[in-house]
Amino acid sequence: MNEEAAEEYLTPAQRFGREVREVRLGRRLTQKNLGLGTGYSEGYVSKVEAGKQQPSADFITGCDKVFATGGLFTRLYVSIQESGTPTWFEPYLALERRALWILDFSAACLMGLLQTDDYARAIFRAGHPREERAVIEGKVEGRMRRREVLESPDLSLWVVLHEACLRTPVGGRTVMRGQLDHLLDVASGPRVDIQVLPFAAGAAASHTLSFTLLGSAGSEPVLWTDDATGGKLHQKASTVAFQQATYDRLRAHALSPDESIAMIRTVRMEEYDRD
Repeated sequence: MNEEAAEEYLTPAQRFGREVREVRLGRRLTQKNLGLGTGYSEGYVSKVEAGKQQPSADFITGCDKVFATGGLFTRLYVSIQESGTPTWFEPYLALERRALWILDFSAACLMGLLQTDDYARAIFRAGHPREERAVIEGKVEGRMRRREVLESPDLSLWVVLHEACLRTPVGGRTVMRGQLDHLLDVASGPRVDIQVLPFAAGAAASHTLSFTLLGSAGSEPVLWTDDATGGKLHQKASTVAFQQATYDRLRAHALSPDESIAMIRTVRMEEYDRD
């Protein structure tokens, strides 16, 4: 991985910590010196610089004071947070990057890995109606970078999506037409399988919220669930196993991959292929 690619995989906390370290070394200060100046321990500074600790507001303002940077680090942290991903989502992104297989159920809107930029933009704008355009575009760029994991020859992605994902006109007809074209394109490749869970499946198609199961080499599968506050990571074996069984039932009630592709084409033509 080249330096530019590595930069894209840094979390907001890692990017902030790197800047702190570079300025500290430029000032010829030790981590202990910075800790004394900001009121924190040497260990705390070490964790912030490594991106393992979210910096507190007092630590950030303390860095500006110690380094005499006039609010630079305060502005930097705000900028990184706005253009990056929310802190609560970072654990999922770390798992997604090293996953060998991903099983996703999308109940209301498509999972981020399968979204086009226009679809993602419409989702972010609806969820953050008062944000500046630059903030929304930063979020869209971050989501589009995630799609790079689909280029890995080792990754297998299987998605069961509720029929509502196809028929909800996110962003309007033009956006949805492009989004469904993208689904058809990725589903034609060797590493992505898509099944549609139709309205006709009844209760099986309506009682489950979106969730994602991820597996990687050398570790047990984990579960990510969406909720009103963002999302939650589950690692308890019994919880993951229960949701794996739920996923098997959803797949059993869903259309076959070939039938699903046919349905996506039909919905595209009937719902969105009109001016």
